[in-house]
Amino acid sequence: MLIQELSNLPGVSGDEGKVREFIRGQLTQMGIQHHVDTMGNIYARSRGPEKEGLDPGLMLSAHMDEVGLMVACVEKSGHLRFYPVGGVNPWSLVSKPVKIGKEEVPGVIGAKAIHLQKAEERKKALEIEQLYIDIGAKNKEDAEKKVQPGDYACFDTRSDTLADGKIITGKALDNRAGCAALLELLRRDYPASFTAVFTVQEEVGLRGARVAAYRVNPQVALVLETTTAADLLEVKEKDFATTVGRGPALTIRDGSVVTHPRVLERLIETAEKEARPYQFRQFTGSFTDAGVISLSRSGVKAGVISTPCRYLHTAASLLHREDWEHLVEIADGFVRSVHEKGLE
Repeated sequence: MLIQELSNLPGVSGDEGKVREFIRGQLTQMGIQHHVDTMGNIYARSRGPEKEGLDPGLMLSAHMDEVGLMVACVEKSGHLRFYPVGGVNPWSLVSKPVKIGKEEVPGVIGAKAIHLQKAEERKKALEIEQLYIDIGAKNKEDAEKKVQPGDYACFDTRSDTLADGKIITGKALDNRAGCAALLELLRRDYPASFTAVFTVQEEVGLRGARVAAYRVNPQVALVLETTTAADLLEVKEKDFATTVGRGPALTIRDGSVVTHPRVLERLIETAEKEARPYQFRQFTGSFTDAGVISLSRSGVKAGVISTPCRYLHTAASLLHREDWEHLVEIADGFVRSVHEKGLE
């Protein structure tokens, strides 16, 4: 499945090259012309007539990058100290396999063994400074033959399915699921074309989207995302944010954007017209590319639709395939609606 192929690719923020080349290959197979800017964003135009009066200035976007790590230094012992790239939780890192640099050198994230920790140490969550990557090197000189400070590291996790294929697991589902959705929409024909943008560096400050929105200068924008689902045993329902299996989530607001009311109304109208399930994303304070897109130039009518996903920003996230499929169809209906009657 396309989501799984994308999930397996390394693409930490600032190092999205392999994801970009895969997506460009997909666009080439579809016969869709595209180009890449200085930041590394990909721009493509959907299939549709380029006629005056039929272009509503619509942009759809999804970010290619994932959270990960960067090698900070190589210790005398050959172990690698590292920095987080994006919102990585230290508690989720211990014992996780990673691959480092362009050669994808294998390693594992380690920490002081629990039987060597003092009682008070065991009561505290580990911090980044207490962790290291072990590539099995004998010493610093041996390690530096394979890796260098500045090399990126991503989780070494293969995507899989559960529950007879209904559940998809893997790293970087935030936001390879959105990229897969955008590619699916680009396979379809529409009354008019729209601009599709696969953005970079979302996880480190929405950087690619800021440049892309200025360049495209859209009137309307829809961001295809993956969002937190905290529907877990120890969490109260009011704090779930979203629930896996209840359909894609519509954002009313997050830490970076207040969805334009016309966009939100049209998404709801489309979902209900097509009898597609949806839910509202409860506020958790995070951010999306819609934040900078909405503020570009003189302002953009922007909104977000997301696939709920458990264990976001870890080595193994989880989403429901049907949530993703409903997201694609609601986004498809939204595009057709904007083409047919605009969005005033």
